[in-house]
Amino acid sequence: MEELGRKAGPSLRSRMSTATVMQNEQEVPEKVKILLVDDTPENLVSLEAALDGLGEELVLARSGMEALRFLLEDDFAAILLDVKMPDMDGFQTAELIRSRKRSRHTPILFLTGYKSDEHLFRGYDLGAVDFLFKPIVPEILRSKVGVFVELSRNTALLRRQTEVLGKAELKFRSLLEAAPDAMIISSEDGRVSLVNSQVEIMFGFRREEIVGQDIRALVPDWSGKVPLGQDPKAYGYSGSPKELWACRKNGHQFPVEISLSPLQTAEGLLVTSAIRDITERRRADEAIRELNATLEQRVAERTEELLRSNEALRQSNDDLNQFAYAASHDLQEPLRMVALYSQMLQRKFGDKLGPEADQFISYVVGGAKRMEMLLKDLLAYSQTGSSTEGPAEPVDCLDVLRKVLLNLQASIEQNGAIVTWDALPTVHAHEIRLVQLMQNLVGNAIKYRSEEPPRIHVIAEPRGQDWLFSVRDNGIGIEPEYQQQIFGIFKRLHGQNYPGTGIGLAICQRIVERYGGRIWVESEPGQGCRFCFTLPAAFTEPQTESGFSPEPVRASAS
Repeated sequence: MEELGRKAGPSLRSRMSTATVMQNEQEVPEKVKILLVDDTPENLVSLEAALDGLGEELVLARSGMEALRFLLEDDFAAILLDVKMPDMDGFQTAELIRSRKRSRHTPILFLTGYKSDEHLFRGYDLGAVDFLFKPIVPEILRSKVGVFVELSRNTALLRRQTEVLGKAELKFRSLLEAAPDAMIISSEDGRVSLVNSQVEIMFGFRREEIVGQDIRALVPDWSGKVPLGQDPKAYGYSGSPKELWACRKNGHQFPVEISLSPLQTAEGLLVTSAIRDITERRRADEAIRELNATLEQRVAERTEELLRSNEALRQSNDDLNQFAYAASHDLQEPLRMVALYSQMLQRKFGDKLGPEADQFISYVVGGAKRMEMLLKDLLAYSQTGSSTEGPAEPVDCLDVLRKVLLNLQASIEQNGAIVTWDALPTVHAHEIRLVQLMQNLVGNAIKYRSEEPPRIHVIAEPRGQDWLFSVRDNGIGIEPEYQQQIFGIFKRLHGQNYPGTGIGLAICQRIVERYGGRIWVESEPGQGCRFCFTLPAAFTEPQTESGFSPEPVRASAS
């Protein structure tokens, strides 16, 4: 018998090795094990030969004790057990097999040469599934064992599927528990089958009190059915969440946001309801609405105050401008009279009054002329930006510069100045104000000259919806600490060394700001100045005319 065991072993391993290669090559199902138990070697050989055609793994045991040892290590699709064996017969072995939980349901086919009712009753009572009587017909044996082999495969498959489903269900439950919202799974008619812990927290019910009940006990207006022809999004399916009222166990109602997700299963449609308590959000929305209403009221009140203030300011500015205009205009006539009669007095009585009187009269005449100039500049400042000027229009800056050079022709010739310019654009403004602006800047560049003849260059560059102008000169320059002060009214840095009233740059600033621009200066002492300002474009191409102006003006376009 030991020799039989040694011979059977290699043969079995050889078949297992061959079967493994075939499985890898052909992807055949995994082999199952069949336990053959008989104390007679010849019977084991004949059983092995009969079942070899099934292609499964055959394990041979020569006694009941050896069979039990195999059962401790492996599971078997079927056990062929000889009834008559020494020491421990088949019935005793079967009783021990059935006593173990792991092998309690393993199919046992008894092999016997005696057909008696006593054997049959005892065998079936021990859980036998069939009896095979010797001599055994190989075809019948293979047929019956094949049924249990297939049954074993199906059972193993079901077991694996159950494990997979169990893991999937465990993962699903874990995800459900990890969700921040209350999650309820119900049928289409609202019968609850599964909930997470957030449901217990939100509604105050225990889980067992909810499962099996109607979800409408929690959300009275819940509906898992979509009427025919209606948009599912309007019912919370895969669209914007729907806002409803929910009810806690204590009867308290509170607002919730609910989203529905359908899942079609073999048992029918399941609906997952994600429920979120929006009580705090409602309070915040209400607070925001109240705040917005308060802010709107305050803005309306403030706007009304600003409108009144603007109207008062406009009226005040109009009154101030009218006063400045009237003052400067009405004061000019008395000043002319003072200057005129002072000059007449000097001509008629100058030689009789003496040198000192003649000097005093010259002071009066000079002061009157300076006062007249100051009043003229003040009048110009008050009229800058007046609402009577009418709407702004496209203005060709090249034409503006030509008029400025013509107005300053005498000063240009006297100082030997050279004025050049690049291509100049068309801007949205008033021509008279641009002439005033350019004339002040070019005139200042000539006035505040250095020892060298004045050289002035005018350029314009696009800056978005605006144009950036710059007027560069080679004059005496300005100290950095005074570069903001010079735009103030009556601000002069050089006293009586240079003629003027200190209003010119203030007028320039007022003109530029009138059109929404800004003006500034870049300068260092002895290095000249670069006055920059911005003006709105008129959406036309810049003029590209170039060339020198008439020689007497000594101006040119580069």
